[in-house]
Amino acid sequence: MTASPDLGAFQLASPDLLRSTFRRHAAGVAVITARGASGPVGFTATSLTSVSAEPPLVSFGIGTGASSWPAVAEREHIGIHILGEHQSDLAATFARSGADRFGAPTAWREGPNGVPVLDDVLAWLVCRIVGRVPAGDHRIVLAEVVLGDSAGAGRPLLYHQGRFNGLRD
Repeated sequence: MTASPDLGAFQLASPDLLRSTFRRHAAGVAVITARGASGPVGFTATSLTSVSAEPPLVSFGIGTGASSWPAVAEREHIGIHILGEHQSDLAATFARSGADRFGAPTAWREGPNGVPVLDDVLAWLVCRIVGRVPAGDHRIVLAEVVLGDSAGAGRPLLYHQGRFNGLRD
């Protein structure tokens, strides 16, 4: 028999409770990109989820106040990039507000449907957005995979306890 949790120590639901709980949840790190009105845009996401194999669907969350939201709201296609453990600096750049995300040293090219595709990632996908579902101050974006490349070498980058980390053996 296991001991039950101390229910006297609980917290009421709040943004701080949610943040502190999910700091304990390790998540893979991705960068989402799109073609914006005045150039490429992108952001770091840890909310990427595989939704369906047939058809191939994924989802991710984005805040409606994010600088990338207008492009994601208007464009039909986005890019999804799975980062390797060697790319913590890239993840930090795309997570930082006001950063020149596509300037040096970021290596990228214009891919299919005008989507910015990052170089040297573990895998990338170009997806067609099929839905944008309101969820509080965010939108859950549902996207169908159009094409991609999963042949990158290396181990995945993880986000845990507010830091980017690699896997440990």
